[in-house]
Amino acid sequence: MLFKTFRRTGSAMATVKAFRAQKLQFPRHVYCGPNKGEVIWGELEHSRVIWIIHNPRYAGVFCFGRTRVRKQPNGGHVFARLPREEWTAYIPDAHPGYLTLAEFDENNRRLRDNAYALGPEREKGPPREGPALLQGLVICAVCGERMTVRYHQVDGRSVPTYACQRRGIERGERPCQVINGGNIDDAIGKLLVESVTPMTLEVALTVQKELESRVDEAERLRRKEAEGAQYDAELARRRYMKVDPDNRMVADTLEADWNAKLRALADAQDRLERQRETERGLDAEQRARILALATDFPRLWNDPRTPDRERKRMARLLLEDVTLQKAEDVTLQIRFKGGATRTLSVPPPRRGRATSPEVVATIDRLFEEYTAGEIAALLNERGMTSGTGQPFQRNIVTKIRDEYGLKDRYTRLRARGLLDRQEIAKRLRVDPATIDIWRRAGLLPAHRYNDKGECLFERPGPDAPVKYKHHKKARGRLAASS
Repeated sequence: MLFKTFRRTGSAMATVKAFRAQKLQFPRHVYCGPNKGEVIWGELEHSRVIWIIHNPRYAGVFCFGRTRVRKQPNGGHVFARLPREEWTAYIPDAHPGYLTLAEFDENNRRLRDNAYALGPEREKGPPREGPALLQGLVICAVCGERMTVRYHQVDGRSVPTYACQRRGIERGERPCQVINGGNIDDAIGKLLVESVTPMTLEVALTVQKELESRVDEAERLRRKEAEGAQYDAELARRRYMKVDPDNRMVADTLEADWNAKLRALADAQDRLERQRETERGLDAEQRARILALATDFPRLWNDPRTPDRERKRMARLLLEDVTLQKAEDVTLQIRFKGGATRTLSVPPPRRGRATSPEVVATIDRLFEEYTAGEIAALLNERGMTSGTGQPFQRNIVTKIRDEYGLKDRYTRLRARGLLDRQEIAKRLRVDPATIDIWRRAGLLPAHRYNDKGECLFERPGPDAPVKYKHHKKARGRLAASS
């Protein structure tokens, strides 16, 4: 049941949650202590799922030497996992297993994909419950990073927003792009349904057959290469076995040559096995199942009972990734499995009750002098409301700014030549803390660009404060104001 649940959910943590939701216990063998040798039952843990999925014995494999232990100078030990070809023993089909070796490799590939979701490349993780169809598949056309998913409520339903915030998290910069994903998901779903037709599948199978003939020729050549490497290794072995053991110089040379031939043999066999695993052809049953997708896929996709998680899995079977570029319209560069590409242009979504042009123009004008929170207060004083008839709040003003492509206050002030805290401190040759003192004392003209009190400064003129000369004056003003 653990393996079936993992294949269904695609995540080790989701497997743990499924067992706990059903209140299922899991056995564990005690290897030490007073209860050594007993089997105890308890809640399934995440580490246990990972250990089982990584263990090839559940696939009917007898193995030994999967790790290497090395002692450090300080007395500690370092454990290193070894690749399969370096294990001491590896015997497939040594006993009946819970799953096949191919399923074992597929489970481990899923775990690697899930781990990449938290790594530096932010690869796609397992499909989750939210409605965002392209979760983990979207790439920002500006910086090339993976885009994350956020959700907002529209008329009581969750609508995805794809945001590129990697640089914002690491460097404190503004997100490259924040794109409403409602229209994007609809366009991708329509494209997938149109793509899976009997004609397109027949063409794909014809191309696959041609590729299989090329694969057979490549396999024949790699097999010849492996046979040649096997002959060279056997010849090197015979030469080494016939050498006089007392002639150490010749023996060492022949031994090194034998080791080199063995490494070449291992590389040739590894290339042959990798090709067999990754470039296997399709049998008649698989071709029939692929053609059946032409009728099954649209029915499953359009069925309202199909969970969002399953639609995401179907999309991942067909799509490699989707690159988004936000301009007047959103441009989608779609890359299918196998290398085919498509380009779509999708208009940005508008709410059913859009914000009136008068309100949008007023917000655009007010951003020249006020922050988002101040603009919300001014609009409420004037009796204006949002497109949904609600009073304005800071986040509503910010959302309207992003949806209609208005410039934020920071961008406008920078365009007018204003300086940030570090830049003006460098120009006046003082510490940034001194800039804060002078600003609070009114010695430096400053303009707030957000509701956190952060400011940009006008370029210093001839009457700009001078270090030490205005320091006591600034402190006096602060003391009088307090």
